[in-house]
Amino acid sequence: MATGKIGVTTENIFPVIKKFLYSDHEIFLRELVANAIDATQKLKTLAAFGDFKGELGELNVKVTIDKEAGTLTVSDHGIGMDAEDIDKYINQIAFSGAEEFLAKYKDTANSIIGHFGLGFYSAFMVSKKVVIRSLSYKEGAKAVEWSCDGSPEYTLENIEKAERGTDVILYIDDEDKQFLEQLRIDELLKKYCRFLPVPVISGKEQEWKDGKMVDTDKDRVINATEPLWTKKPAELTDDDYRRFYHELMPGNEDPMFWIHLNVDYPFNLTGILYFPKIKNNFDVRRNRIQLYCNQVYVTDQVEGVVPEFMTIMEGVIDSPDIPLNVSRSYLQADRQVKQISTYISKKVAEKLDQLFTEQPQEYEKKWDDIAIFITLGMLTDERFYEQAKKFYLLKDVEGKYFTLEDYRKLIEAEQTDKDGNVIYLYTTDPVAQYSYIQAVKDKGYSVLDMTGQLDSHLMQMLESKMEKTRFVRVDSNTPELLIEKADKKEADLTPLQADVLVSIFRACIPAIEKTNFIVEYRELSAGDAPATVTQNEFMRRMKDMAAMQPGGGMFGEIPDSYAIVVNTAQPAVKKVLDLAVSSLEDRVVPLRAEIETLNNEISEARKAASEKKESVGQDVLDKEKKVAEIREKKEEIMKEYAKEQPEIGQIIDLALLQSNLLKGEALSAFIKRSISLL
Repeated sequence: MATGKIGVTTENIFPVIKKFLYSDHEIFLRELVANAIDATQKLKTLAAFGDFKGELGELNVKVTIDKEAGTLTVSDHGIGMDAEDIDKYINQIAFSGAEEFLAKYKDTANSIIGHFGLGFYSAFMVSKKVVIRSLSYKEGAKAVEWSCDGSPEYTLENIEKAERGTDVILYIDDEDKQFLEQLRIDELLKKYCRFLPVPVISGKEQEWKDGKMVDTDKDRVINATEPLWTKKPAELTDDDYRRFYHELMPGNEDPMFWIHLNVDYPFNLTGILYFPKIKNNFDVRRNRIQLYCNQVYVTDQVEGVVPEFMTIMEGVIDSPDIPLNVSRSYLQADRQVKQISTYISKKVAEKLDQLFTEQPQEYEKKWDDIAIFITLGMLTDERFYEQAKKFYLLKDVEGKYFTLEDYRKLIEAEQTDKDGNVIYLYTTDPVAQYSYIQAVKDKGYSVLDMTGQLDSHLMQMLESKMEKTRFVRVDSNTPELLIEKADKKEADLTPLQADVLVSIFRACIPAIEKTNFIVEYRELSAGDAPATVTQNEFMRRMKDMAAMQPGGGMFGEIPDSYAIVVNTAQPAVKKVLDLAVSSLEDRVVPLRAEIETLNNEISEARKAASEKKESVGQDVLDKEKKVAEIREKKEEIMKEYAKEQPEIGQIIDLALLQSNLLKGEALSAFIKRSISLL
């Protein structure tokens, strides 16, 4: 029996540290099984080249638990090791036999997992002792046993072993006894090893017998050795792709379509990505893409490997160019990974373009389910936007679909304003904004359905990229002013009429929490509504986007602001205004005159003080206070009058009702008033 110390030197310790700073102890099982697969694949390659002429026999990897002994064993029938190999691959920690092996078989060894021997030491994260029993494939080789308790000292001796290959026996630590449970080991094998190219056996198949599940004599194979992405697309049917999808994502609906990735230059990449159904509620379920390295599971945190917007896709990516042990910072910085990300984005865009071009009707049917995905891509990836603008679809309220180019051609003749801007009218709620939609449709305008959660952001981007383009919601102004064809016509009111109109209508607006109203007046058509509620496009859109951010940001704290636009050409408004002016004139005109006189005096006094570079006197401050008191008195007079005129409240409430803003007590009062007016 030989003893010695494991060779850890200044030159080789750093790769070890980099390799083994695992965050999860469970990773040890992946490393050991990957090494066993590696040894098996190497033997196959040697046999294929005639460097091994013996019988291959049954090639598999077996994981065995012995709870009484407290051991977990990973066994293979691969190339095995002799004493020299043990010293070379195990005792010299940072030396990898994979480099030497790949150098010899570089043209045909793409399926070799590599890193042989390096991952072995992860076993000590969960073990108090590790034993290797191995017999090399080499003719005349003697079996050896290596043993180490986690210190640099080890023992190595010759033993009797009948079968070629390696057994790695882990004596599990007391704090890691979970790894002696069959269910836990099966869970990890299915997570990390379910698609390895060599059968992985764990436990026995079970059957129902005498009221319980019992083991049979048949070994249970955990993995599928030829997963779908390793096959050629020409060999597969749509049903094959769907079955594989349901293996990956059990319980999900059928995917809408998929992309089979297969590239070998300038990097190696295979995989299948599926487009799941994603509705506009934006149920983003990330971490549904699994990253593999030569069929060994690596991670489902693929933000660095695929573009951010594609993390809502589902499926598998396999690349030997991405190492088994990766960190997020590595993925974000690695040049090769960035190339892979760019390639995947390009292939997804090409697939969508192909579907749009070759199956336009089917593409339209799928649009509502994929719109959120494509929108997110356009917002976050400039290259994807340039490709996607050809197949991005706008949908109008009639349910018709248009490309960006086709829709612009459709509307630019009728919906171009006096400044040459093409106005895209849209709704965010076809039911609540129904009357506004009908009003603009009556003018021959088209209205887009922009009910997607990201549509506010999309419109903002399109306005910046498309020349002379503005998106305007149908309720952001009166129908005549949504698309201004000429300078707007001002209402022909005297100062007294304007003052009375604004005051009496403002007095009848019900209080709504976190909501502000201003009263405006315009001369519209006599056949239009007496009053309309509008909301500033910019402020509303900023609030919509802020609502999607944690905390809402600055705009999220601002109250909703609306304008109630009173139509001075409408007969009911004319009647209300004429009656109000005649009723209030005697009381309001003297107050207005007094305010005007005081304001003139204040203005002159302030001008004189400014010229003398002096502060204004107390008399000016007293006059300003007097103006405020008179104005408050004037407003109170008109408010008291308005409260006695049910027609004013009725006009206001009709406008609020049209905008879905009349609720609760105010709605109940409106109903009672309506009954009394009948």
